[in-house]
Amino acid sequence: MSSLHLDGIQGRYDAVVIGSGLAGLTGANCLAKLGHRVLLLEHHHQLGGLATWFKRPGGHTFDISLHGFPHGMIKSCRKYWTPAIASAIHQLKDVRFVNPEFQIQTTFDRQDFTRLLTETFKVPEIRVEAFFEHLRGMNYYDRDTRTTGELFEEFFPARPDVHRLLLEPIAYANGSTLADPAITFGIVFSNFMSKGVFIFQGGTDTLIAQMTAELLANGVEIRRSCLVEKIYLENGPDGLPHTRGVRVKSTRDGGTRDIACTAVLSNANIKNTVLRLAAGDPLPADLLDEARAVRVNNSSAQVYMGIRDGMDIPRIGDLVFTSEAARFSSGELVDLHTTSRTHSVYYPDTRPHTRTPRYAIVTSINQRWQDWDGMDAATYAQNKARITEEAFSGLEKHIPDIRSRVDWVEAASPRTIERYTRHWEGASFGTKFEGLKVSLELPKHAPGLFHAGSVGIIMSGWLGAINYGVITAAKMDAFLTSNTAPG
Repeated sequence: MSSLHLDGIQGRYDAVVIGSGLAGLTGANCLAKLGHRVLLLEHHHQLGGLATWFKRPGGHTFDISLHGFPHGMIKSCRKYWTPAIASAIHQLKDVRFVNPEFQIQTTFDRQDFTRLLTETFKVPEIRVEAFFEHLRGMNYYDRDTRTTGELFEEFFPARPDVHRLLLEPIAYANGSTLADPAITFGIVFSNFMSKGVFIFQGGTDTLIAQMTAELLANGVEIRRSCLVEKIYLENGPDGLPHTRGVRVKSTRDGGTRDIACTAVLSNANIKNTVLRLAAGDPLPADLLDEARAVRVNNSSAQVYMGIRDGMDIPRIGDLVFTSEAARFSSGELVDLHTTSRTHSVYYPDTRPHTRTPRYAIVTSINQRWQDWDGMDAATYAQNKARITEEAFSGLEKHIPDIRSRVDWVEAASPRTIERYTRHWEGASFGTKFEGLKVSLELPKHAPGLFHAGSVGIIMSGWLGAINYGVITAAKMDAFLTSNTAPG
């Protein structure tokens, strides 16, 4: 069937990239620069995955996940993207925590955290330094069996307030819990704690526009509104299922095409990749069992508030972590009625290039898919209204007249994330730790089928996504240039 979105696509490519999250974008860019013919397919009409934005009447632009990422993003963007992108990454200087145990302000880097832990929390400096050094030495290959909670008790026994300070912001960033492996906390926290939390100045619309221009300049063919429905695998002489191509469907007009390729880079959730896109093909039973056993991480819900034209808001911080819970609890953080939320405040300098300076606030809570999935329409609307009201009530403690300053507000749920990203169970933060093994070993089970995405928490977030895209692209290049690569 002919399709405007599919017309002109070649019959064969070296590599097809499924999904345009940061791992998919970066993987496509690296492969193209290495000389491979690359087709990037995205089911949505915008690129970026969760690193994206939307616009609303009144001149409002809302970022989905712009706050925040570690200092390492500067180096990775300079090396694998462009100096212009790297130069627009700036530090957030005002991160605040407001809860019954403490109220603090920090630049969220190692030096300031050391000051807080020693002066405010009265932890001996020698213990703080030992903790930081221990985190720096952690790596995936040590097979550390401790949980994050056990790690905290080892260094800060009977100090739930310190545990809260350490884990709460990371939990908002990637869904970490006290019961997750300590390595998943250690690596992410070390990344953030080196030099603070950063943001891309210009907004994700500017970032993705610059990345798109770079992809096109390097020869990547990009097709939006094109949903990959199936990855074709075929048994080879070695008895393994080799990648042969994909079936893609236009989400606008329903047209379909089969496209041949030597390798596929899936930036979809690892469960989507193995259990849906490659379903029905001769994948090994043990791989399928491992994929089924992978647990997805939790999701999130957001309330987006646009400040009316001509009005401002006082500076209350760049990131404000608030909670009414007496003690930090991984369970309370994702409860349907959690009192823990973070306010990401976007001041006009977020988009300094715009003609009219605008303010926006995004309030986020961590949520479970199963709590929202079964709601009927009325209950769903009631809960979106509830989290909106709770967001306003929370902000009124910092900006008493916030309601009169807002002229656009809407809420998103885990179901919203599933709709626009197609993530398994609307997962904002990918999978739990066991997903990393399935992702890394996928090409051994199915030559030519590669994955890069949010798996095992340590690969979550902007920096993890970009670096995982780079790592996977290097493996794909070796496969594509080897004598064993089919076709």
